[in-house]
Amino acid sequence: MTASFTIAIDGPAAAGKGTISKAVAAELGLGHLDTGLLYRAVGVRVLEGIPAIEAARTLTPEDLARPDLRGREAAQAASKVAVIAEVRAALVDFQRAFARRAGGAVLDGRDIGTVICPYAEVKLFVTASAEVRAQRRFLELSAKGQSISLEEVLADVKERDERDMNRAEAPLKPAEDAVVIDTSALSIEAAIALALQEVAAHR
Repeated sequence: MTASFTIAIDGPAAAGKGTISKAVAAELGLGHLDTGLLYRAVGVRVLEGIPAIEAARTLTPEDLARPDLRGREAAQAASKVAVIAEVRAALVDFQRAFARRAGGAVLDGRDIGTVICPYAEVKLFVTASAEVRAQRRFLELSAKGQSISLEEVLADVKERDERDMNRAEAPLKPAEDAVVIDTSALSIEAAIALALQEVAAHR
């Protein structure tokens, strides 16, 4: 594997891209960046009253370690700030530098293969039906003790999809040369195996 081997993994919320990305990075000994955390961190800072562009430009490593970044409010706030062109621009350099780090890297998000790393050696687009993704997220939130109905989660998922796919800046879509992995009927083990198979084909 070359010194700067980049794997871009995109997809909508709760499709499994985060789990797959972490597993691929761990298996191959690569660095991993969940780029969604950057937007969640900005979103949470906006909820606290900091203007979105300022929040993006002054983001710190400590902001990415906050325990409240995985909650429903952070997810919705992230989707809202992600449509702001200046916010995306402020976070691009950080992501691109990480992508070309020595030893290689796996980045997961919504525009890695299309905008951040169009040169990535491997591009995957991980997806699943809205209903399957809502069920997964519902179980995840319920396990954390959050009181919310499956119907509300499904509405959230569809709302985020609509916003992410139709934003003017870097809309969520597969890169033309991305391999699509639909996890609707796959176990996580099978999905990870498929992803590793695609990576192996490009090494």
